[in-house]
Amino acid sequence: MPLFGGYKASKIKPQLKMAVTRFTIASNKKSALMKQQIREIAKLLAEDPPKEEKARIKAEALIRDDDTVEAYELLQLSCELLSERLNLITYSKECPADILSTVATIIWASSVVDIPELIEVRKQFRYKFGAAFDERAMLNVDGIVNDRVASKLSFQPPSAYKVQTYLEKISDEHEVGWKPKVPLKAEDIAQPMPPPVGYSVPENAASGLNKKDYDAGAPAPSMPPTILPVPPKGTEGAYVPVLPAPAVAVPVPVPVPTVPKTSNKQDDVFVKKDDFVVEEPDIFVPPAPRSRPHSGNNTNNSSEVNNRGRTQSAGENPKGNDDDDDDDDKTGGDATYDDLAMRFAMLSK
Repeated sequence: MPLFGGYKASKIKPQLKMAVTRFTIASNKKSALMKQQIREIAKLLAEDPPKEEKARIKAEALIRDDDTVEAYELLQLSCELLSERLNLITYSKECPADILSTVATIIWASSVVDIPELIEVRKQFRYKFGAAFDERAMLNVDGIVNDRVASKLSFQPPSAYKVQTYLEKISDEHEVGWKPKVPLKAEDIAQPMPPPVGYSVPENAASGLNKKDYDAGAPAPSMPPTILPVPPKGTEGAYVPVLPAPAVAVPVPVPVPTVPKTSNKQDDVFVKKDDFVVEEPDIFVPPAPRSRPHSGNNTNNSSEVNNRGRTQSAGENPKGNDDDDDDDDKTGGDATYDDLAMRFAMLSK
């Protein structure tokens, strides 16, 4: 007996009761998920074409959950039996023969199922019957573990026959009318389900361009036959025909685009003064007209024109003093030429 602990009936009985409740909850949860899995399998079999391979994989998971629920129910019965015969276990030095398989099954299942209460139950049985008995139960020596529980909780995949039987039952229950596309062979009935090869996956299903919709009878384009030259007479054995060399595509150099040189930011901001040199306009200046006598009216008219040009070029009011007009009348043709020359000189600046 260990120094700081040992077998205590007060600890093992509540753990067995709690394990029974936890088995019930886990079984109900898996049963609800199995109903959803059955509907999904029926939907896969009802598609056109039916997704048989995917349905087989889901059926294998359904079988495993079904076996787990069955094993939970068997373990639940074992816990209830041990809870009722706890007094017999307490006052026995060795494990009673009638419950030997039940105790060994609980010890073995504690490391397989996700029920934490079974771990504490195993510790108590180890304290009671010793480490040798615990090791025999874990290794299933002489088959002391319940065969049905061991087979339902094993990691071996179900047989292909069992998977196909589940699919046929689901198809009949939901009135799908599915029949297996690849029948099982005699040697494959007891073997696990083979891995999928993709025969139930349609080709080009995403784009909808199935190759079956194309003309399958159209011949594929073929290359023209190669005509060999006829060897000359007497050289049939030593003559080797020389075939024309295949055409080789000559690579054409591709011009490399040149990238224009980017200008400096300072050159863009500061503009040189020489960049905006404006050429002076070539203005023709007529020679001075000869002075000749004019009549009174013509003299007055020419003096008025000269007076207007002189006042506009100088920026004065055309309606100036009459004295300036009189002076301009006296100057005659010479004053008119000077005014024009001065105006052209101002425009050329």
